[in-house]
Amino acid sequence: MRIGSVLVDGVQRYGVVDGDRIDLLPATADVFEVLAAGDPATVGQGEDWDETASIAVPVPVASIRDFITFEQHTAGSLRAITGSSEIPDAWYEAPAFYFTNPHAAIGSGAPVPMPPGCEVLDFELEVAVVIGKAGFNLSVAEAADHIAGFTILNDWSARDLQSREMRVGLGPAKGKDTATTLGPVLVTPDELADCESGGRYDLAMEVFVNDTRIGGDTLANMAWAFAELIAYASRGTWVRPGDVLGSGTCGSGCLAELWGWHGDRQPPPLRVGDSVRMTVQGIGTVHNTVVAGPPLRDVPPARGARRGSSPG
Repeated sequence: MRIGSVLVDGVQRYGVVDGDRIDLLPATADVFEVLAAGDPATVGQGEDWDETASIAVPVPVASIRDFITFEQHTAGSLRAITGSSEIPDAWYEAPAFYFTNPHAAIGSGAPVPMPPGCEVLDFELEVAVVIGKAGFNLSVAEAADHIAGFTILNDWSARDLQSREMRVGLGPAKGKDTATTLGPVLVTPDELADCESGGRYDLAMEVFVNDTRIGGDTLANMAWAFAELIAYASRGTWVRPGDVLGSGTCGSGCLAELWGWHGDRQPPPLRVGDSVRMTVQGIGTVHNTVVAGPPLRDVPPARGARRGSSPG
């Protein structure tokens, strides 16, 4: 099954995508209950479906965790920051992730505003798994049954803001706060069964800027399977329907990694007017264009703080 979303008379509606048509679910339908049942009852109303147009986020989003699971990307990105591509042992011990802003989720075709104060904007090509039913402290075997489906994720990244704020020992925060593209559809696991082996999916991934191919990889190069990410995310807590878990950026799937390997900012950071297109085998294509963002509003520096002070 392929679930998508469109605006109908200004109201977001979900439906089942079949070719160039989306058959709408009842307005009150719970998308995840429909997916669990595997037999959607549509209202008989069909709408045109066009992935080249602007479409909405395919499912309701509750939270977004973004992992870092591709070794090549990790090494190249570290080299861009530290000058060394040596990956710390901690990376191999457990799948690391951060939480990002679910309210910044956008669909394919939506404009991406330049983050205030950003001069080094980047993209990140990923695939996300979406949780379909609640679970607590899941084993890896149990976690696989909680997958609703998969979608493309573009983790838009303000690298200059990210670099500054992470020097404090927290983050990323505002460096990742402007937009996360999800789409064009949610694809259920059965649709991708021919590409699956041992919980990993051999799906070709590619990213283009202004129709120039920047990089690509296969999703099979994840260091952990999605069920393993879900089990880790649920350790001691709940995952719930609509929770989104990103794979992390694939090899050569962002500019920052390439800057690490090349030793300079080539290709250059994104600018207003640049269009980014991502394609993942079996899922589809998302595209967005960078537009001018809102003004930078000043926030004063810390007051009353003593630099370098210590207790006593």
